[in-house]
Amino acid sequence: MYISNQTLAEPESPVLAGLPADTDAEQWFAVHVHARHEKVVEQELRLSGITTFLPLVKEVRNWSDRRKVVELPLFSCYLFVKLLPTNDRRVRVLRVNGVLKFVGSGRIGIPIPDDQIHAVRTLLEEELPLCSHPFLKIGQRVRVRGGALDGVEGILQSRDRDCTLVVSVDAIQRSLSVRIHGYDVEPV
Repeated sequence: MYISNQTLAEPESPVLAGLPADTDAEQWFAVHVHARHEKVVEQELRLSGITTFLPLVKEVRNWSDRRKVVELPLFSCYLFVKLLPTNDRRVRVLRVNGVLKFVGSGRIGIPIPDDQIHAVRTLLEEELPLCSHPFLKIGQRVRVRGGALDGVEGILQSRDRDCTLVVSVDAIQRSLSVRIHGYDVEPV
């Protein structure tokens, strides 16, 4: 089938009617998906040309006959997409099997700051021991100075005299904690 270069006017989706004006810069958004569908949804979105980020962590699983290292989503039921916040792009994401909704108020989603995505990527690249941490709104925001985590911001916590940095992704209210004993931190 041949399609000309002219843009066909599509009727506005009733799901996304009345949204604020679109911007011209790509932004990160969190997408809520069905449980255990994160990898399939991510692959389908990526194949359709949408930039995705699915943070995965390796975990050893024990079965009665063997042990296996598996990659599991760091944030169960969530993945991130980077796109222009236009109605047609949002609808394209929402039409993928397994996608439930954009995370945020209304049906349009809340943009996630690039620095929060960068912080999660940095922690994963350094392959430090991570664990999920309850989302926190209280505490001192700090920035790591120097070392492999230079520039990563988060909330400083102390657990049994052991310094821990909690990096949060506000939109999905999920956090990661990593030991930062020996790193120099400064208040933000």
